[in-house]
Amino acid sequence: MGSIMVAGGAGYIGSHTLWMLRQKGFDAFAYDNLSEGHRAAVLDADLVVGDLADSALVERTLRERKVDAVFHFAAYCYVGESVTDPSKYYKNNVVTTLALLDAMRRAEVKQFVFSSTCATYGNPVQERMDEAHPQWPINPYGWTKFMVERALADYERAYGLRSVCLRYFNAAGAHPEGSIGEDHNTETHLIPLVLQAAVGRRAALKVFGNDYDTPDGTCIRDYIHILDLAAAHLLGLESLRRGDASTAFNLGNGAGYSVLDVIRAAEAVTGLKVPYEFAPRRAGDPARLVGDCRRAEQVLGWRQQWADLPSIIGSAWRWHQLHPDGFAD
Repeated sequence: MGSIMVAGGAGYIGSHTLWMLRQKGFDAFAYDNLSEGHRAAVLDADLVVGDLADSALVERTLRERKVDAVFHFAAYCYVGESVTDPSKYYKNNVVTTLALLDAMRRAEVKQFVFSSTCATYGNPVQERMDEAHPQWPINPYGWTKFMVERALADYERAYGLRSVCLRYFNAAGAHPEGSIGEDHNTETHLIPLVLQAAVGRRAALKVFGNDYDTPDGTCIRDYIHILDLAAAHLLGLESLRRGDASTAFNLGNGAGYSVLDVIRAAEAVTGLKVPYEFAPRRAGDPARLVGDCRRAEQVLGWRQQWADLPSIIGSAWRWHQLHPDGFAD
């Protein structure tokens, strides 16, 4: 078997997946332009600093390192920004991904594990969303991921490039030893925002909407631990290597937690009060987004190891305690 290139391997999900690949004995390295990732996040793995739009460098890297599979995490992922600057998202998430796939074709790399999203589904039409749920995104970010999923189906038919698409719900948590964790230049994820508010690094948390049709009036979301997410990627690669069909899987906890649930759990984990205030609803926020992830369990044999909310928050809390300012770089 050849090596594995983790595109976006210095980012949040990519770095945890890179760590797990190496822990399991895979020859894996990161490829990242460090625009949003962190050099320190790859730990002792090799890092090729480059842009995926640099097709010559990508192809040379694939050939020289004898890559036989690519994990792709190098996408922009802020829904609000995708609405205000769609050009940035279509260029990077679609055009640059197609350039990567074409470099893979030239280098004869045939296995691709793609970081997709539940945002490809759009507004839910059922309480728990499975893979058969209609895909009709409601923002440019979701459309960019959907377009790549469609391109992958066409690339397989035309070129034999096989893929597994993993549609995430809300990635959360950190490595349990606190060596790597979540460090975004502009933080939008709820759990780190809650923890920052708890320690006074952020003003009172804004809770957008308290009049939804949910038990406590706040939005309900599905949170999955980052290492459970990483483990599913390895299982996706194994499925490709044993010749299984290209397909897509939901990845989530399968349970929904409201914003106030997260706040209360964080207070229990940290022993600190989380100041918060209610604000008007944000446009486009559905009341519930909860995944049905049974297909990943049945087909891949995937099992969550960090299924309860306090464990997820506890690992994030350890990272924040050890790295209050994030990565040193």
